[in-house]
Amino acid sequence: MSTDFAHKNILVLGAGVTGTSVARFLQSRGAQVTLTDDNAEGAVKPSEVNLKDFEGVVISPGWRQDHPLVAQILNSPIELLNEIDIAWSLRAERAPGQKWIALTGTNGKTTTVEMTAAILQAAGIKAVACGNVGDTVIDAVDRDDAYEVLVLELSSFQLHWARQAHFEAAAILNIADDHLDWHGSFDAYADAKFSILDRAEIAILNADDAPIVTRANRFTGRKVFFSLDTPAPGEIGVVEELLVDRAFVADPQQASMICELADIVPTVPHNVSNALAAAALARAINVPHEAIQMALHDFRPGRHRIETVHESAGITWVDDSKATNPHAAAASLMSHLSVVWIAGGLAKGADMDAMVERCAPRMKAAILIGTDRALIQAALIKHAPDLPRILIDAPGDYVRGGASNSLMESIVTAAAAVAQSGDAVLLAPACASMDQFVSYADRGDRFAAAVRKVVAHEA
Repeated sequence: MSTDFAHKNILVLGAGVTGTSVARFLQSRGAQVTLTDDNAEGAVKPSEVNLKDFEGVVISPGWRQDHPLVAQILNSPIELLNEIDIAWSLRAERAPGQKWIALTGTNGKTTTVEMTAAILQAAGIKAVACGNVGDTVIDAVDRDDAYEVLVLELSSFQLHWARQAHFEAAAILNIADDHLDWHGSFDAYADAKFSILDRAEIAILNADDAPIVTRANRFTGRKVFFSLDTPAPGEIGVVEELLVDRAFVADPQQASMICELADIVPTVPHNVSNALAAAALARAINVPHEAIQMALHDFRPGRHRIETVHESAGITWVDDSKATNPHAAAASLMSHLSVVWIAGGLAKGADMDAMVERCAPRMKAAILIGTDRALIQAALIKHAPDLPRILIDAPGDYVRGGASNSLMESIVTAAAAVAQSGDAVLLAPACASMDQFVSYADRGDRFAAAVRKVVAHEA
């Protein structure tokens, strides 16, 4: 793909983070850029676009294939581009020696990509996490002071459109129901995830995840499995209190220590799994074990990821607002023995039955909110009919993103009324946030603020 966009008329679909980043780059290369978006102020409405005015189109990740304008483009001769492929072509010009490693998965992507970048930096490598975290990929490439390694977090949306990027190693953390409203089926969603391996030298795969294991044979290159169990030769895993490497070692009959289990904080199963994947990605580009241990010992997940916001009277208040699908919520629920669970929002087509059936023995009560709370309520009635369910409605004057925190204060008040010593009050909604909150971060911030006010009695 050429990066010569001078004097070309380019249409960019989407005026969000990716779209505006791509537009800046294209304009810097002399292109005439038009942004189109259904909602953004100043952007052309898609219904007003005439494709005959453009020589190329760049699609932002969230745009669905069945959007009328996208369908029109796909049925036309116009070139359809995407940020990842443009960035890959730009890499050949700006940083030809730069290595790309990448990961995807339903859950744990951001934590793992940040872990991986921290490991590389501890080894003295100029590396950065980018993609769905930090800089866009095109911004990470388009700089005079080039990075040696990019660690890309890639969503199923990005992977659906990307065709060209090549990865030294690519990891798939897990695959569970998510974004089925976008992809149309679980198989289509899983196929998008597995497409990350189409141009990868080494596949890093979760042996504990059944959908990954059943699809693993479609990749014919080198596969390295990671697991919370004892690793076989050629794998990475856990032996007693140690994370060990039997894949990237001189003799796979032997094992090298990566780090101690206690180095991973919080030491919950899904976070240990994230660390194994990060370690495998780092070993794939020859980072020594000592740098991995040092980085993992010092690493802490970002905010709103199993973050303890308050402890008192034997009750732990945990913000895992980042748990926006049932798979992520289940991981959080299974990390505690007795949970007052706060859940609900936009389900994105996900099924709640399997999660509720698995996790119901850990639940003491459920506080349900948001547009799709009826789906969770139905699953609770089916699998845990005796579990107390508390439905909280937003006050009539509640405004999404407004100054009032009345909704979350009502939620926290209800949780405080049923929680006892030994319980965790867990915000792990299993749903997206945008029906009642600006973002998952806004939802988590409001939860923490309400806990401080209602429970800790802070002014």
